[in-house]
Amino acid sequence: MNNNKKLNNLKMKNFALILMMVIAVTFTANAQQKTAQKNRQNRPQFTAEQQTELAVKRMTLALDLNEKQQNQIKPLLLTQTAQRKTAMEKMKKARENKQKPSKEELFTMRSQQLDHQIAMKKAMKEILTKEQFEEFEKMGKTKGKKMLEKEKKK
Repeated sequence: MNNNKKLNNLKMKNFALILMMVIAVTFTANAQQKTAQKNRQNRPQFTAEQQTELAVKRMTLALDLNEKQQNQIKPLLLTQTAQRKTAMEKMKKARENKQKPSKEELFTMRSQQLDHQIAMKKAMKEILTKEQFEEFEKMGKTKGKKMLEKEKKK
């Protein structure tokens, strides 16, 4: 009888310990999620021109662009940034109104996105040297992988 009591007592202690650990992990995960949301909200919102300027500088460092190439790339990136901002605003408004795009709208959006990528790739191929373009392609692939990893973490 005494052993049964001790065994039940031990089971209860283990159960309480496991329950406390689950609660602690839940609170920690929740706090991290809230912190990530706050960080996203506190991030400075740059204009399309500022984003373009920063992107051109990053590309200049990564690809060793000359002045002519920088001047040719800048309008391309400005257009791309403006289009992306417009699309994001549209999606944000739809999300606030709890509207989901239809299959046709999704297809159109993705098709346009791919058309823009094709046009950008073609323009970059004309502006960059062969070595620079190969590096540019590698940059795009690693950026895509990083974005996929971030999505998986969410």
